[in-house]
Amino acid sequence: MEDTNENGKLDQNDLDEETLFVVSQTFKALGDPTRIRILNLLFQNEFSVNNIAETLHLRQSTVSHQLRFLKNLRLVKYRREGTSLYYSHDDEHVMNILKQTIDHARH
Repeated sequence: MEDTNENGKLDQNDLDEETLFVVSQTFKALGDPTRIRILNLLFQNEFSVNNIAETLHLRQSTVSHQLRFLKNLRLVKYRREGTSLYYSHDDEHVMNILKQTIDHARH
């Protein structure tokens, strides 16, 4: 049941447990330098695991592990082409937060 105030309107200040969990996991994802680098790259274009590893100078296993984490949070998605998987970002809201945060850090 949703919480309402005395006027019968939803109280936007109250956060349910699921929302709190998703928000904290999203910030956890954005709190890791490797995941930030991967998301920033995927903001520009889609890439295969090998392309990500080569571009960012990371081991393929590291990239795969981080992509799995990001995919579970629905921050990235993939498409299959033959035997290759091509990853791209999957949440415009989070990508905008990341871009704004990067812009803020560079300001």
